[in-house]
Amino acid sequence: MIFRQLFEPETSTYSYLLGCERSRRAVLIDPVASEVDGYIQLLQALNLKLIYTLETHVHADHITGAGLLRNTLGSKSIVHRDAGAMCADLLVTDGVLLQVGELEFAVLHTPGHTAGCVSYAMADRVFTGDALLIGGSGRTDFQQGDAGQLYDSITGKLFILPPDTLVYPGHDYQGNTVSTIKQEMVKNARLGGGKSRDEFIATMQDLKLAYPKFIDQALPANQSCGLAAE
Repeated sequence: MIFRQLFEPETSTYSYLLGCERSRRAVLIDPVASEVDGYIQLLQALNLKLIYTLETHVHADHITGAGLLRNTLGSKSIVHRDAGAMCADLLVTDGVLLQVGELEFAVLHTPGHTAGCVSYAMADRVFTGDALLIGGSGRTDFQQGDAGQLYDSITGKLFILPPDTLVYPGHDYQGNTVSTIKQEMVKNARLGGGKSRDEFIATMQDLKLAYPKFIDQALPANQSCGLAAE
């Protein structure tokens, strides 16, 4: 497997390129519009054909590159059916299996940060978007957020994965790149160490976070796959 973890510094967003060495087919998880030229150069350098862009949710902090990549490379955009992005080529639900060459991804519906959040699980790793972060979690105070639902998603869908499963989040603001399910179950400040659902909800209610800087531009753009609405 070919694997690259890519970082967009303005919004501290991680995107992920995964390619099948045999078929040379690839996917990009959570591509950022401003980075599209770099993705295309990387795909060319690695001799990979982009088949899918996989969105973990409709983002409020950056504009997706899915539409630009579809127009340029012919890739297909994938989001959850509840994400609010009917522009996508494939609307998935919980339990769907996506096959790209020898790569297989299981779609796990992990709502709570937004209604349409998903994580993409492979045999040894999971891409958790803004649901489970390293040492934390996504916020739940806008965009159909629900703290109790997020707790249920993380504990019921992610914390049941094998303990040594690698956790690759959608963001990190401290320079962390990867964790494990075991580490998050033990050390996660918001819900590790056996914290209860009520404790998590209380923690999230007390955060008092600032209004998302780019939400007014990002949400409508991402509901059109990153392209201006026709």
